[in-house]
Amino acid sequence: MIVNIFLVVLAYVLGAIPNGVWIGKTFKGVDIRTVGSKNSGATNAYRNLGAKYGIATLLLDALKGFLPVYIAYKVGVNSSFIVFMGLIAILAHSFSCFLNFKGGKGVATSLGVFLFLSPKGVLVALVGFLIVLYFTRYVSLSSVTGAVILPIMVYILPVREGVDKGTLCVLVTIIGAFVIYKHKANISRLLNGTESKIVFK
Repeated sequence: MIVNIFLVVLAYVLGAIPNGVWIGKTFKGVDIRTVGSKNSGATNAYRNLGAKYGIATLLLDALKGFLPVYIAYKVGVNSSFIVFMGLIAILAHSFSCFLNFKGGKGVATSLGVFLFLSPKGVLVALVGFLIVLYFTRYVSLSSVTGAVILPIMVYILPVREGVDKGTLCVLVTIIGAFVIYKHKANISRLLNGTESKIVFK
């Protein structure tokens, strides 16, 4: 029980770390919550801090999703509880205690979580993401595409041994819907033709 409580706290604290914010303030003297889309995630960091810092934010945000489920798996807790750790990390990213319970859209952190729990599903979703991004230059549309593809892949492809697939299917459905919901403003701009395209630097 004590181990489980520790893991929950660890998952939340790791997930809540606002990488884009501290990277922007430390290296560029910019609070990315005040520029661009005002989002604390990797896309806004990329656009306003530059490619190097945007990619660093992406990798760190993915890592804070990967580590909690990896640690829980190695500790040997219940297979459903491992999946629960992923949910905590993703929600912590979007409702960070360090940002007055605000945060990013959870795409990169979800990537890290499912990279461990369902690597084959992530690979297919990532290919879909990159194809849409290449042809449209819309990160938001690519993210929504990935959020649709990943649940389907988790349903039909094998997941990591020792992870409860039923619980994971529930999680990926919830997270997919959550990511799409967090992009509601982007979807509205896409429909209106006012969404910003990414410029590769």
